[in-house]
Amino acid sequence: MAGRFAPRPTRTTVRGGHVAVPANASGGVPRQAIAPGHTRTWTPPWPVDLGLVLGPLRRGPGDPTFRATPDGAVWRTTRTPAGAGTLRVSARGGVVRGEAWGPGSEWLLEQLPEMLGSADDPDAFEPRHRLVAIARHRRPGLRLMRTGLVLESLIPSVLEQKVTTDEAYRAWRLLVRKFGEPAPGPAPERMSVMPAPRTWALIPSWEWHRAGVDNKRASTILRAVRVAGRLEEAVGMEPGAAQARLELVSGIGPWTSAETVQRSHGAADSVTVGDLHLPGIVGYALAGDRDADDSVMLSLLEPYAGQRHRAARLILLSGRTPARRVPRMPRGDIGRL
Repeated sequence: MAGRFAPRPTRTTVRGGHVAVPANASGGVPRQAIAPGHTRTWTPPWPVDLGLVLGPLRRGPGDPTFRATPDGAVWRTTRTPAGAGTLRVSARGGVVRGEAWGPGSEWLLEQLPEMLGSADDPDAFEPRHRLVAIARHRRPGLRLMRTGLVLESLIPSVLEQKVTTDEAYRAWRLLVRKFGEPAPGPAPERMSVMPAPRTWALIPSWEWHRAGVDNKRASTILRAVRVAGRLEEAVGMEPGAAQARLELVSGIGPWTSAETVQRSHGAADSVTVGDLHLPGIVGYALAGDRDADDSVMLSLLEPYAGQRHRAARLILLSGRTPARRVPRMPRGDIGRL
C-alpha cells in the first residue's frame, strides 16, 4: 500500500521540498495571449514531479520568484548570467515543456534538464532504513536539481539564519518586490526578478530594518554581493570546494553554504549542519532519539555517505517528526522598533 496513495503534505514534508502543483489532466486554463517567448520540449526517461524537484526553490507561499498555477505549471524568475528571465515549466504525458522570456530566456532553457535533475543519479542511493525505503518508494519523482546559480539561493539562505522561516520569507518577499524588477513575459501577477548585486548593495539601511533584517544578516549579504562574480564561479567547482569558497565570506558558515550548494550544485552529500530542528528529526526518524545533535545526526547518516542530503530529504518527506514539546520560537519584527 506504500505507493498507492499520495501522502498528504505536512509542515515537515513541505520543508523537505514539497510544493503542491495542481494536476493538469484537462489541459489547464487559458493563459493570457502574449507574444511567445523561447520554447523547448524535453522528454526525460523518468517520471517528472515538478513539485518535488523545484520545491526547494520556493521561499514561502508568497515568494515573488516562484509560483505554482492552477494549470499545472511552475513559474520561476531569476537573474541569469545573460540577465533577468522568467521560466514556465509544465509536464504532461511524460513531456516537459519550457517557455522563457527576457534576456535570460535562452540560458534558462539550456539549463532546463539540469534544473529538473538530469545531472542527478538517484540510482546511486541505497536505502538502509525501512522508513527511508518507504519514503523513496512513495516519491519516485524525487531528483536533485542543479540551478547553476549561486546568489539566488545564497541570499535567501542568509535571510533564514537564526530566525523563524516566516520572518525570513517575509524579508525575502518585501525586498524582492521593492527592489527587484517586474518579471519579463506573461508571468503571474506580482512576480518579480531578484535584484542585481549592485542593487542589493545600494539598499538603504532603514529598508533592511523595515524588512526585519538585522545588521548582521544585512552585512553578510552586502559582503557577498561585493564579490558576486567570484561566488558565481563556484558553480564550476565540486560542492565541497564551492562551500569552502562561500565560507570565505564572513557571516557565511556551513549551514548557509550547504543550503546554497544543495540547490546550485544538486549536491547529494551536502547535509545541513547547525540546523535547529533537522538533527532531532533525523535522530527521531532513524533511532527514536529526538534530542540528537549534529554529531549524532552525522553518525546516523554515515551509511549514506555520498548521499546524505538525499537521505535527509527523504526523511523530511516521510513526515515522521517528534511531537513538539516547547512553544514555537517567537516571531520577532525589528521593523516595528
